[in-house]
Amino acid sequence: MADGRRMKGVDGSGEGAGQGEERDEEERDELELALSLGRRGWQPPPSPPPLPAPALRWTMVFPAWDPNEAGSSRAAERVWDSPPVPHLRFGDMWRGGSADGDAGGAVDAEEHNDDGEDEGSEEGERDLHNKRPRVRGFGDESPQHSGVNAAFFGFEPPHLHAFSEHDHLKLSHCPENELEFGLSLFSNDGGNEIPRETNNQCVGDIENLGIRNAEDTEIRMDLSDDLLHLIFSFLCQKDLCKAGAACKQWQTSSVHEDFWKCLKFENTRISLQNFVNICRRYQNVTSLNLSGVMEAEALVMNAITFLRHLKTLTMGKGQLGDFFFQALSECPLLNTLTVSDASLGSGIQEVTVNHDGLCELQIVKCRALRISIRCSQLQILSLRRTGMAHVSLNCPQLLELDFQSCHKLSDTAIRQAATACPLLASLDMSSCSCVTDETLREIATACHSLSVLDASNCPNISFESVKLPMLIDLRLSSCEGITSASMGAIYFSRILEALQLDNCSLLTSVSLDLPHLRNISLVHLRKFADLNLRSPVLSYIKVSRCSALRSVTITSNALQKLVLQKQESLSSLFLQCHNLTDVDLSDCESLTNEICKVFSDGGGCPILTSLILGNCESLSAVELNNSSLINLSLAGCRSMTFLKLACPKLQIVNLDGCDHLERASFCPVGLESLNLGICPKLSVLHIEAPNMSILELKGCGVLSQASINCPRLTSLDASFCRQLMDDSLSRTAETCPLIEHLILSSCLSIDISGLSSLQCLHKLTFLDLSYTFLINLKPVFDSCPQLKVLKLSACKYLSDSSLDPLYRERALPMLVELDLSYSSIGQTAIEELLACCTNLVNVNLNGCINLHELVCGSEYHWSIDMPVDVCLSDSAPEKTKEINGRPEYLLEVLNCTGCPNIKKVVIPSMANYLNLSKINLNLSTNLKEVDLKCSNLYSLNLSNCSGLEILKLDCPRLANLQLLACTLLQEEELESALSLCCALEILNVHSCPKINALDFGRLQAVCPTLKRIQSSLIT
Repeated sequence: MADGRRMKGVDGSGEGAGQGEERDEEERDELELALSLGRRGWQPPPSPPPLPAPALRWTMVFPAWDPNEAGSSRAAERVWDSPPVPHLRFGDMWRGGSADGDAGGAVDAEEHNDDGEDEGSEEGERDLHNKRPRVRGFGDESPQHSGVNAAFFGFEPPHLHAFSEHDHLKLSHCPENELEFGLSLFSNDGGNEIPRETNNQCVGDIENLGIRNAEDTEIRMDLSDDLLHLIFSFLCQKDLCKAGAACKQWQTSSVHEDFWKCLKFENTRISLQNFVNICRRYQNVTSLNLSGVMEAEALVMNAITFLRHLKTLTMGKGQLGDFFFQALSECPLLNTLTVSDASLGSGIQEVTVNHDGLCELQIVKCRALRISIRCSQLQILSLRRTGMAHVSLNCPQLLELDFQSCHKLSDTAIRQAATACPLLASLDMSSCSCVTDETLREIATACHSLSVLDASNCPNISFESVKLPMLIDLRLSSCEGITSASMGAIYFSRILEALQLDNCSLLTSVSLDLPHLRNISLVHLRKFADLNLRSPVLSYIKVSRCSALRSVTITSNALQKLVLQKQESLSSLFLQCHNLTDVDLSDCESLTNEICKVFSDGGGCPILTSLILGNCESLSAVELNNSSLINLSLAGCRSMTFLKLACPKLQIVNLDGCDHLERASFCPVGLESLNLGICPKLSVLHIEAPNMSILELKGCGVLSQASINCPRLTSLDASFCRQLMDDSLSRTAETCPLIEHLILSSCLSIDISGLSSLQCLHKLTFLDLSYTFLINLKPVFDSCPQLKVLKLSACKYLSDSSLDPLYRERALPMLVELDLSYSSIGQTAIEELLACCTNLVNVNLNGCINLHELVCGSEYHWSIDMPVDVCLSDSAPEKTKEINGRPEYLLEVLNCTGCPNIKKVVIPSMANYLNLSKINLNLSTNLKEVDLKCSNLYSLNLSNCSGLEILKLDCPRLANLQLLACTLLQEEELESALSLCCALEILNVHSCPKINALDFGRLQAVCPTLKRIQSSLIT
């Protein structure tokens, strides 16, 4: 075999690891393209002679193939019982076991090809033109598809089997230079030779030959050629080459000419012979991309005779001489040529592009001395960022010309080139700093159809006396010569649609009346002060960073959104925009109260829906009467003291930061919720909102007059409204009968007359009267029988008699939550409440200084004959209830945090607190004794009870016990308490000095369910 036809290994001598990997990558890319040509068409780089390969030893031999026994257990037995095989070299295995039968060599593969193909066509079960191929299982393999070497097992292969890119290194003990490839998907001469099949099944598959049952020996798959053709149409050419190595059907489909009409070899290593052979076979190629390919010019020059159908050619990186452009005449159908980042010509003489069929030419970022273009059909020409001193054009049909960033071109050269194209419609000469007004005037005279002009970054033009009547799109960004006088020339372009004047530092005003103007951009104009636009189709305006802008007048029927953010000097705004819906004037600090007339009904914006006036600090009185407004933002308007909104469709209003608002009127509005708690100086409020359900007035400390007419209001929070009077509460109760949630915390001016009006609130379930000076609660008990939650926290003037109706007359029968935290209620009243109010679920007694002990179920309330220590059975609560003769309490949560005088808490089983699940006695520093027998108690918090000495617990479901900083609690007392807590999981004894780390083992022995102990002794 010829060494040049072998796959060479990586030669690490004299090279770094990085260079070796790069060379491997290049060789793999070369191999991918060789798949489409065959082994004779692929010439890998020369490499050193191969090293001798180590012998590959085999310990068993496979018998001759028996199709009748394939895949059965009997075949497997014959395989494993076979005698050992003599020593066999890897190269011999590929050559069929003998030097005479060299099936892997190039010559022998050619000799066996004809006979093998004829035999395969007669004996095989699949015709290449059959629409439904038969995919064989392990037991069905034909001689042409068998194993690693068919000749070694009794068959002479018709041709050499090849490995794919991913499988050619799977066999161990085999250096790369020992592998020989006979890759041929089609013949080198582009004939009709039947493609050869490749087989990449490894030795491991053959060793597992007899594992499958006979029932699984055949697998069928319906995959028509049409469907396969559709799937392959989504693959690139490299993936097509890989797919073609799978089987004959995929091989035939992958080489279809439909997939090879567009050759994309961008940044790919490809040899000259390989490229020529591809072009010879596929002479219907219409698109070719050789960008980033080394010596791309030579590739095209040698294959140019086969590219007569080429329509699109892309070149890049490298040297392209004059002969290359002359050779393009051999491609009569070529209409698009793209050359990027290349050196054109020799650097001394002119480069000429002469092609009669070329329609689009892109020469981008190239280097040349002089360029001459003579293309009679050329319509699009781009010379963007190309460094050339002169250009000559003879393109009578040219429509688009791009000279962007051609810094070396002179004003005269640009003028001569542009005026030589009478049909020119689009011209881009941005960043050509030498262009003058004289050039623009001559171009306007010669090119009557010019409609698009980009002269941005041209500091020498002022655009004065330049008349372009057909201009549609004009870009003059960063043109220092543009002034207000230039608007006269722009006004002459009556059909202008788009105008860009960004960064024109001398521009002071713009006044245009153009009937077709649609878009205008005015960004970073330092001296720009006045804007006056009139256009019925104006739909987009961008004005930004114009710090001197004072006046804006816009008339348009198409404008829908206007954004004028951060225009610090803007004080006057006049709009006649009948389709305007969104306006953003954020941070326009100079806007006055007159702006409200612009956005009210009759102000020129009849369908306005969103208005943002955030941080407009000059607004002091805002009065809007708009029938279409939905969203309004006045956030940050700190100077605003008066607000009046008559917007029946208003749904969202933002008043964050309106700290000085004193009077507010929302009549009428469509708001569903409103938060005025951020307006601490609000004193007068009028609201008429038929859809409002939530109103928050929390923190309106000076609110004295409130008229609230919200028939659907369900929640009212008037916390800390210290000056809210009884008459305001009475009117609100009459006009808002559906209130369910009412918070009057810290409303110090509310008295009995105000509470009596609560009788109008038939659905009131939540009432908060915390931090008030109330003495008599009888109006509440009489007016709110449906109340479920009553909060009386810190009502220091309440006495024991204030709550008499609650536990003596059974007032508020639906009450489930009662908060008496930090109140002056005495010991007796608390005991009466807990004994008589059986429906209470949550009771808060935090900080009650008159609470000395909590003993539930004492003889003071009930006469009993049974002992206190009778234990309830979880399985018979009804029987216990009958024995006790006591009601069953619904209490679940009892909070007594921070009760400084409580000393004893006793809840025996006879108390019938069967639902009690949580008790919190945290920070009760004088508590000494806790005795609880609660069958359903889950959490007990005794943290910071520094005086606790006696702890008795009979709580079979207790899971969480907090004893943080219980300094007097002994270990023996704790061990005894835990003995009856059979479900405890978490125990916190942090900062308990009398409980040692050595005691933890005994605690876990007493309570096996204990999972976590929190202690300062555990690190």
